Amino acid sequence: MSPTPVQAEGGDSTHVHTKDLEGVTEDEHLDGGVESEEPVSGAAPGSGKRQKKIAVLTSGGDSAGMNAAVRAVVRQAIARGCQAYIIREGWEGLVRGNTSEPTPAPTRPASPVLGPTPSSGPNSSTKSVSFSSLPPSRQIALDAAAAEAAHQEHVDLGNGVSYTSADEVAPLSDAPLSFGFGGLLRDGAGEGDLEEMAAHGMQNVVVADEEDEQGRSLKGRYIVRVGWDDVRGWLGEGGTLIGSSRCPSFRTREGRLQAAHNLIKYGIDCLAVCGGDGSLTGADKLRGEWPSLVEELYDEGKIDESQKDAYGHLNIVGLVGSIDNDMSMTDLTIGALTALHRICESIDSISSTASSHSRAFVIEVMGRHCGWLALLAGIATGADFIFIPENPPATEDWETEMCDLLKSHRAVGKRKSIVIVAEGALDRNLKAIKPDYVKKILVDRLGLDTRVTTLGHTQRGGVPCAYDRILPTLQGVQAVQALLDATPETPSYMIGTQENKITKVPLLEAVAQTQAVAAAIEHKDFVKAMSFRDSEFQEMLQAFNISSSLAISQHVPKDKRLRIGLIHVGAPAGGMNAATRQAVRFCHNRGHTPVAIYNGFEGLLDDNVSELSWLRVDTWTTRGGSELGTNRSLPTIDLGNVAAGFQRHGLDALLVIGGFEAFHSVLTLEQNRANYPSFQIPMIHLPATISNNVPLTDFSLGSDTSLNALVDACDAIKQSASASRNRVFVVETQGGMSGYIATMGALAVGAVLVYTPEEGISLSVLQEDVEFLRKRYQLDVKGKSEGRLVIKSEKSSHIYTTEVLTKIFKEEGKELFDARSASLGHTLQGGVPSPLDRTRAARLALRCMQFLEQHGTPNAQAAHKGKSRKYSTETATMIAIRGSKIVYATMDEVLKVTDMKLRRGKMEWWSDIKRLAEVMGGREGLIASG
Repeated sequence: MSPTPVQAEGGDSTHVHTKDLEGVTEDEHLDGGVESEEPVSGAAPGSGKRQKKIAVLTSGGDSAGMNAAVRAVVRQAIARGCQAYIIREGWEGLVRGNTSEPTPAPTRPASPVLGPTPSSGPNSSTKSVSFSSLPPSRQIALDAAAAEAAHQEHVDLGNGVSYTSADEVAPLSDAPLSFGFGGLLRDGAGEGDLEEMAAHGMQNVVVADEEDEQGRSLKGRYIVRVGWDDVRGWLGEGGTLIGSSRCPSFRTREGRLQAAHNLIKYGIDCLAVCGGDGSLTGADKLRGEWPSLVEELYDEGKIDESQKDAYGHLNIVGLVGSIDNDMSMTDLTIGALTALHRICESIDSISSTASSHSRAFVIEVMGRHCGWLALLAGIATGADFIFIPENPPATEDWETEMCDLLKSHRAVGKRKSIVIVAEGALDRNLKAIKPDYVKKILVDRLGLDTRVTTLGHTQRGGVPCAYDRILPTLQGVQAVQALLDATPETPSYMIGTQENKITKVPLLEAVAQTQAVAAAIEHKDFVKAMSFRDSEFQEMLQAFNISSSLAISQHVPKDKRLRIGLIHVGAPAGGMNAATRQAVRFCHNRGHTPVAIYNGFEGLLDDNVSELSWLRVDTWTTRGGSELGTNRSLPTIDLGNVAAGFQRHGLDALLVIGGFEAFHSVLTLEQNRANYPSFQIPMIHLPATISNNVPLTDFSLGSDTSLNALVDACDAIKQSASASRNRVFVVETQGGMSGYIATMGALAVGAVLVYTPEEGISLSVLQEDVEFLRKRYQLDVKGKSEGRLVIKSEKSSHIYTTEVLTKIFKEEGKELFDARSASLGHTLQGGVPSPLDRTRAARLALRCMQFLEQHGTPNAQAAHKGKSRKYSTETATMIAIRGSKIVYATMDEVLKVTDMKLRRGKMEWWSDIKRLAEVMGGREGLIASG
């Protein structure tokens, strides 16, 4: 139901105030809001329950993905029957409030089919007419009539949506789709000061907008109500469109008192804050002082008793936006991975010129108290040495330590040297380590032609990567749930992530642990500082040290050294080579022999096998595809000769990297151990496939690279679609019988529909989707329709192919929208692996090699040639990411959850994401509108 326009006193029809769902005009909000006893939308009549109002702000340093978080909070709030507000310029905007109060002109959420008017004859046309194209007087009349009809029929405007039930979606028709500020926010317009411009002689030049064509302006407005369409197109935007600033005044009680007053003015008692530890600490302080602030406002006469009673409690939730990834109790913060993308792109480019001239480069990256960016960039780019705050060099004479390492790398033939320095890097005496000093050491002691590059704020900017669209969306949805579940007794929560699980932890506890890291560093307690970092950080540091070291001090005794086979099976995927590099470097670090099997099991039959040197794999982290060569052939092509190949090459253990075929291969080898003693060696499968269809594990190597390729392609396609204003693109993805890429890709690019093999396509669903698209385009403002994406997995239907779907949409769209198709094909397999796939590959490969070392027996083939021996099913496993843990799963455990016919797991963790993608795209809400 749209808001009800009300004429101002005196009958001046040109001045229209817009009521919100509570029947309150914006001016009334400024006078103190609504009586708490009055029943409002979202509550049963007579319940006295206010419609909840959720506001979101971004504060502190900006980071890519903040816009996705704001979009998620806004749309999820509306989907849950709440009103959504954004607060511009962070805490500063909340303190300032609104000094200018023009009435917004919302876009009507429904475009009705207009029947014959009283003046029309029986033969008059009843063609659909866009509501926005009607004269203002006609729009007002229709809105008034609709509101009266709703009142007469006792329609509950909130549609009875339960705030606490995540399964219910409020109809989009319950609230305006737009309040008109989305375009101004996205364009950074609407704040022009014509008087200031005139003072500088620019009055005759149109260089800025004081207001848009409807008379709306952002000047003096910091607390703005927004609708569903006001945040469209925000997923792919970097930084934060609602602004962020440091706010000294908020650190004072007077500033927080003003902030509290502004929240109560607009009836807001639920606040989502996206920022770093300082911003979140401020949020919790505001909540802690809230009762006393409300009491003080009441005593000063700034609020009345009804407001005091209605807003006695403030609900707060924190979303961590920080490129440093410096917040404890979460694996990743919003923006960190995109910053890592920017760093890796830069270092990848620098590496080629460094190698060409045999130079050394010292590269400074951000990270005052956290070395996550420097560490992971070091792994992802194959750097030689890193400096991070938590773990200074082992000796006080770090200059010699660094030079000895780089000298050893040069001695084996490496042409380039890359040293990465975090901006907060220190030695063990807390003396800052600066890039220029590192350069001086390399020049003076090693005579290297050395350059310094400071990446600076390039790390903050740019388009968010796929994960920094997905993670903020999932966390934003969880943030709204946390706000709706909050009570005065529950603590303020921070929404985080652990491996593949969205978590909710007490905000103050996370902030305290974060600040404890800096305190530990200041006290030179680096062991304690590292203990506050998660297991991933510590394993990544171990992986880097192993991959960079040429020292023999870590070698195991000679009678413990193994010959470990490395093989790729299945389709190529980003990260395969990075995993192989880490495995080879582990072997050299421990004294084992890495044995490369080229071209899969077919290559083994052809004896296409060789040992890999330390230097040979140096640049493999950045290479896509498979350097060893891969195919889909299984050991069953010739089990006997495969077993003989194991014997000929003396394999004591086997690492199999690949997708479903790799899992099937290890399963086959394990099942045939009784018949072929050569297979009675430890073996482990490391999942790597863009389809992410390997059962039991949440992630496979290559899936993130594929998602980023899809996002890049869809961003370009959507740009084309939006330029045409009314075009729908059906984008076909790979994925086999798994809809992972299509589903997660749809969430990342803001697709409105997604089709997967798991759910298939039926005629009834297709009819609903066509009707949804027609309704959605009818709601668009004339001339400002949005291009829209439909993501279809290649095997979602053999009947309703991409071509057929496109033709159906085009035919049914008629004058409303056009349709085109695009097939991404093998572009999803190629390209440079994403930083996440590179670093995840290093970590998982390290764990795999540790497993093989633990269970392996030297000279296994020779000592037991032709003889059967005791073996355990525990020695044939797959490494898997399960929720918040990394586990080793036996083949029997994996087989129990596998659909061998469809080549995927029986239950997938992401199955509910399809519905979420369509909720965020508006399908569920529009269908609920009827």
